Amino acid sequence: MTDIFQGIWVVSYRELLRFFTERPRMFSSIFMPLIFLAIFGAGFSQIVVNLAPGIDFIKFVYPGILAQTVLRSSIFSGVSIVWDREFGFLKEILVAPLGRIGIVLGKVVGTGSVAVPQGILLLILAPFLGILLSPMVVLELIGVLILISVSLSGLGVLIASRMRSQQSFQLFIQIIIFPLMFLSGIFFPVNNVPTWMMIISKINPVTYGVDAIRQIILGPELYSAATAAGQGSSPLAVTVFGRIMIPFQDILVVIIIGVILLALAIWSFSRQE
Repeated sequence: MTDIFQGIWVVSYRELLRFFTERPRMFSSIFMPLIFLAIFGAGFSQIVVNLAPGIDFIKFVYPGILAQTVLRSSIFSGVSIVWDREFGFLKEILVAPLGRIGIVLGKVVGTGSVAVPQGILLLILAPFLGILLSPMVVLELIGVLILISVSLSGLGVLIASRMRSQQSFQLFIQIIIFPLMFLSGIFFPVNNVPTWMMIISKINPVTYGVDAIRQIILGPELYSAATAAGQGSSPLAVTVFGRIMIPFQDILVVIIIGVILLALAIWSFSRQE
């Protein structure tokens, strides 16, 4: 048990040091979501006036950009594993008296420690976008961001454990990250798309993270929009088998998928020579 905690501490501390010493990575991780907000929020808001009564496009897309920020940082965390393998440092970690479970968990903890503060920076910008958040809502959102980060970090570690070069990893991640991002309801409701796209969206774990964040932030407005539209529930919420998902159910799905991905990542990493 001691070697597991040592692995968590050593690896997570190293991830934090690496992030804060790589200034280009730090600045890009901060400005990328701002670029998305500026381009998609300001641009499409002129085309899509209201997705529902009282909810403009910026209010709709903001929760998705928040989730997307954590998504990118979490999945790309695996690149450090590939980098360590290329330069021989991974072999030194594996022969050190550190539990391999602790190494994987340390990677996840370190990734969350980097990804979640990036999301908090976006929360600070919420009032300037006309989105008012109470302290309790902010705490709920931070908890959801942590869960999303842990779940998707497991996916990043799982993929990285099978890659042998940074180029292969980054190419493969780009192929994965864009469907995860664009088919998660960040930019459009997943209930109003072609059937094949809806099916992919419903098996996408990011969809439920985005929906939980959106309902927590826009909960009262979503239900007001539904009332104004004469519906029992908001058309912007995710439905599964005809049932509207509530935040608790969304979070439960994220946790289940996160546990599966983390278990697979530990299993795959433990098989490294």
